Formats: sequence, C-alpha cells, structure tokens
Amino acid sequence: MTTDRIIALVMGIELLALAGCSTAHYRRSADKETAAIIAQKGARVPNMDPHFTIETNVPLSFADAPVNGNVAEFMGADAEAERGVPVISLKRALGIAIKHSRAYQNAKENVYLAALSLTLSRHQFTPIFSAGGDAEYGEIYNESSVTRQISAGGSIGANWLIRDIGKISAAFTTDFLRFLAGDPRSVVSSQLGATFTRPLLRNAGYKTEIEALTQAERNVLYDLRDFVLYRKNFSVQVATDYYRVLSNRDAIRNSYLNLQSSRKAAERGRSLAEEGRLRQSELGRLEQQLLTAENTWIAGVRTYKKALDDFKITLGVPVGTKLLLDDRELSELKILHPDINIEDSIPVALTARLDYQNVRDEYADTERKIQLAANKLLPQLDVLADASMSSGDRSRFALPDMRRYNWSAGASLDLPLDRKSERNSYRASLITRDRAMRALTLLGDQIALQVRESHRLLEQYKRTYEISEVAVRLAQRRVEEQEMRAELGSASAQDQVDAQNDLVNSKNQRTQALVNHTIARLQFWNNMGILFIKEDGQWQEVSETKR
Repeated sequence: MTTDRIIALVMGIELLALAGCSTAHYRRSADKETAAIIAQKGARVPNMDPHFTIETNVPLSFADAPVNGNVAEFMGADAEAERGVPVISLKRALGIAIKHSRAYQNAKENVYLAALSLTLSRHQFTPIFSAGGDAEYGEIYNESSVTRQISAGGSIGANWLIRDIGKISAAFTTDFLRFLAGDPRSVVSSQLGATFTRPLLRNAGYKTEIEALTQAERNVLYDLRDFVLYRKNFSVQVATDYYRVLSNRDAIRNSYLNLQSSRKAAERGRSLAEEGRLRQSELGRLEQQLLTAENTWIAGVRTYKKALDDFKITLGVPVGTKLLLDDRELSELKILHPDINIEDSIPVALTARLDYQNVRDEYADTERKIQLAANKLLPQLDVLADASMSSGDRSRFALPDMRRYNWSAGASLDLPLDRKSERNSYRASLITRDRAMRALTLLGDQIALQVRESHRLLEQYKRTYEISEVAVRLAQRRVEEQEMRAELGSASAQDQVDAQNDLVNSKNQRTQALVNHTIARLQFWNNMGILFIKEDGQWQEVSETKR
C-alpha cells in the first residue's frame, strides 16, 4: 500500500470518527432538551413518573427472586419441571413490566416524541443562524490571451421571529474575485443588510406561528396526561392478568382434587358392584364422572400454561423464560369494599380524570382556532423596513462602510377580495367548537356511567363472594354426607357426582369472585381518577375518599 493510500485511509477513519462523535452529540442534545421539557410540564400532571426515561438498557434478572422448592402434585407431569423456578410476586411483576413491556415502552416514546416536536416549535422563536459559501475556478480564452480567474463568496445570516413584535432577517455577504492571468487584480466586496416585517391586521403578531407553538406546548401536556392515564390502566391490566393466571392455577388444584375424589368414588363403586350392591348403570355414571374430571383437569393445565405465556408477553419477558407466580398473592386477597356512594364518586371523577381534563382543554383550543380563523378574514397590512451597508469593490478585503448605506420603509396592503377559503375555514372552526363541546358533555356522561357501573360491579362481586362462601360450606357438607352414604352403600351415583361438581364449582366461583372484586376495586378508583401509581408500578391502596 502506498503512502498516499495510507494517508487517505487514515483521513477517512478520522472523518468517520468525527461523524460518530457528531451524531452522539446531537442525540445527547435532543435527550437533554426533551428531558427538560418533560420534567417542566410533568410537574403539572399529578402522578407523573418523576424519573421518566426512554432508556431500555435495564437487564432482565431473577437472581434475587425466591425459587420454588415444592412440587405441586396437581400439575401432573409438569410438577417436577417447576422445581427451582423463580417465583415472582405481583410487585416484582409490575416492576418488570414497566421496564420491559413493549407496549409500555411505546407509550413512553410517544411522550418523548411529542416533547421532541416541541423543541422545534420553540426553536422557531429563537435566532436561527445560517452560513454558506461557494468557490469557482474558470478560464476565458480569446485569440491572443487567456484569462484565468478564481471567485468565491460567503454569507452568514440570521432570522428571528419575535413574539408580538415581528420578524427580523439579517445577512452578511462577501464576494471575492481574483484574476490569475490576463488582468492580474483582485476585487473584494462585502455587504450587511437587515429587514424588519410586522403584520398589523391579518396575522398580526404572527398569530399563526404563535398558535402553532401554543398548540405544541399544550399537546405535550395532553400526551403527559395520556401517559399517566396509561400507567394506571397498565398497572390494573398487569394485576388483572396476574390474578387471572393464579385463578387458573387454583382451578387446576380444584380439578385435581375433584379427579382424586372421582377416582375414589369409582373404585368404591366397582367394589360395591362386584358385591352386587350397586347397579351397573350407577357404576357407569361414576366412571363417566371420572373421565369428565380427568378431561377437565387436563384442559385446565393447558389453559393455565397458555395464560402464563400470555402474561410473559405482557411483561415483555421471553416466552421461554421459566417463572411462577406467587400463590400467596391469591390467598392474601380480601374483600376491601370502598366506603363511598355513587353520588359522591362522580364529582370526584369529573375533577380528577385526566382524560376529561384533556377534552376540556381541547375545547378551549377550538376557541382560539376560531379567533385565528376570524383574523385570516382581515386585509393583509404589513409594515416593511430594510437597511444595508456595503464596502464597494476594493482590491483588498474591507468591512461594510457606514457611509455607504441605504434604507427604506413602507407598507404592503392585500385587500380581501377573495376569501372563500378563509370563509370556509372560519365556518368549519365554529362547527369544530360545537363538536368539541358535544365530545366534552359526552365524555362527562360516559365517566358518570363508568363510575356507576364499576360501583354496581363491586356490589355484585361482593355479594357473589358472600354467596360462594355459603355455597362452599354447603357443598362440602353434601360431599361428606355422600361419602358416608357411599361407605354404607346407600348413596346414589347421581347425588355423589352432583355434590362433588358443586363443590368444585363453588370453590372456583369463590376464587373468581374474590379476584373480580379486587380488580373491580382498582378499576373503580381508576374510573374516579384517584388511583395513585408508584414509581415501581405498584398502586397505593385508597382506604377512604371524601367528597
């Protein structure tokens, strides 16, 4: 490899390194400015994550999680595979979800992108500088001589849109011309100029540009509220899925107990049939129950494993990851019924709900849009002023001479002879406002309906749990009675099957009612807008709410 190629290669590597540093700088700059906006506006949104970030470099680890040391017989062939598997509490699951969930990451990035867009809108109201240049070499031939020349030029400019004042544009330019042969001389000139524009009627104070900035500022606030609302819904959803998985596992346990009881009943029935104390039709009923119980148990295992895999996707954990959910979370559930009536709940919801605040503020946006559309119907009257200084052509570089200046001032008028488009926009803005008002009243009614319905569900699940508690006790006594009769040979197969099935169903119903009431309670607080989510995704239980 020649020396020239080595030098070229080294220069190329250095340029790539500089480009890499440049892109890293731009990324850090964007993150810093965006983070400042989110922190500033996030302070105005209750329950916003104070440590918001879109970084996703948190490793997934279960090193500090307890491991399962028990073998659940009711899991059948899968029981041994659960030994040594990490056991995840609900709190741990919520922490994993907010760090690794794909959907949650998308929601965070939506906030970031809105804030990133605002940085550009704000940038329009700062001095924006630009610079450029050009160079050219040329030759002019005639019959007796040739003229070679080099020309170059450069400029530095700035534009500044100042709120309620106007727009200032300034530029400094310089031109250089060097004759190398034929007429050896140099010509250099420079010029400094500035222009000021201020609309007086239509778009006075650059209303369109200011409205774009105002809307961008408010959009970030709306997106922050949406994200906080998403955090609440997300935590409720993770808790719902967590308890559903445990409910499915509990159903397997109940099905397995039913399978064992059915096997025992079938074996007893065979013995009684051999002694001639039980009819074959009765024995067939018991054996049919055994097959049904086994099929239900097998299906329950499949349903549980599918629910657990789905939950892993919700958490953002690879489906092949081995983990178990903590059964103690289900056993520790209690009926915590809110002590608040519906009429007191609705005013709280209309005050605290972030989505209602967004729609209410969006209605205010339409009022501003009407004023902007009305302004566009006015004549265009702009005040214009410009001034410049130049150096003139010199043989050497010189700055603009203050004695060589010119200036002008005037006005520009555009009468509204054709405003069909503006007229239509104004009328459309009035309709948009009316629609926004209807959307606001509709959401208010929907919120009231959600609060009422969630309160009714709480009452229903509370009563369902109370009924299921009684049903479990009754079914247990029936099973015990039928077992005693079976030992004496006086029980009917139908009564045994019915008692055992009712016991399983009532146990499942009790667990489901407990889970449903817990989730309905969280959703009730969420519908009221007062569910508070901690940094780790865990909610803070609401013990009492006053008007």
